[in-house]
Amino acid sequence: MSRKPKKGYFVRGQFVAEGSEMDIALKAELKGTHDASRTDLKRESDELQDLGKELLTLRADLLNGIGLPDKLIGALAEAKRITNFEGKRRQMQFVGKLMRKITPEQVQDTRTALTTQRSGSAHEKLALHLAEQWRDRLIGQDSAQAEWIAYHPGTDIQQLRALIRQARKDAASAHEAAVAESQGLAPRKGRAYRDLFALVRVQLAGGANVDGDDSGGNFADDMDAGQGEGGHDV
Repeated sequence: MSRKPKKGYFVRGQFVAEGSEMDIALKAELKGTHDASRTDLKRESDELQDLGKELLTLRADLLNGIGLPDKLIGALAEAKRITNFEGKRRQMQFVGKLMRKITPEQVQDTRTALTTQRSGSAHEKLALHLAEQWRDRLIGQDSAQAEWIAYHPGTDIQQLRALIRQARKDAASAHEAAVAESQGLAPRKGRAYRDLFALVRVQLAGGANVDGDDSGGNFADDMDAGQGEGGHDV
C-alpha cells in the first residue's frame, strides 16, 4: 500500500513539509520580515512628512535650488497661506504624500539645504554677539580703541571715536540706571550706541585680517561667553 505524499514545498532544493518545525520557522521568519518592512516604511514616511514641514521654513533661494517638482512647490506655498488648523493639517498630509514621490537625490538635496540654512543662522547669531561685545568694550574701555584699529585698520577712526564719545555722553547716569532697573525698564540707548554697533558689524563682516586671523581678533577667543547683552541692537 503506497504512502500518501506529504504536502509541502521546496526551499533551496530541500523539501519542507507543511506543519513541520522548519515550515513553522520559515513562516515566522517571513512574517517577521514583512512586519519589519511595514515598520521601516512607516518610519520613512514619517521622516518625509517631517521634512516637508521643515521645508516651510526654508529660504526661497535654497528651496528653488533643490529642483523639487512644481506640484510640491505649489503645495508648500499653499500650506504657508492656510491659517486654519485643520486645513493646514490636511494640506501638510498632502505635502507628505508628494514628498514620498521625490527621488532619493532630491531628499538628500533637501536635507543639505536645511543644514545650510541652519549653519548660516548660527553664524549670523555668533557675528551679532561678537559685534555686541566689541561695541560694549569700545564704550567701556579706552584701550579697546587701539586694539580695534589694529585689527581693523580700514575703519574710519574719526567716525569711530566720535560715536564712542557720543555713546558715552548718552549713557544713563548711575542714578537713572538704578531707577530704570527698579521699574523693570532697560536704560534707553541713544542713536550713537546703535550707530556704533552698525559700524562694528560692517567691519566684522568685511573678511579676514591682514595676517589671516578671524576678523574678530583675539578678543573673540578671550571674551567670556556670558558677557554682552541678550538682545541685538540694530
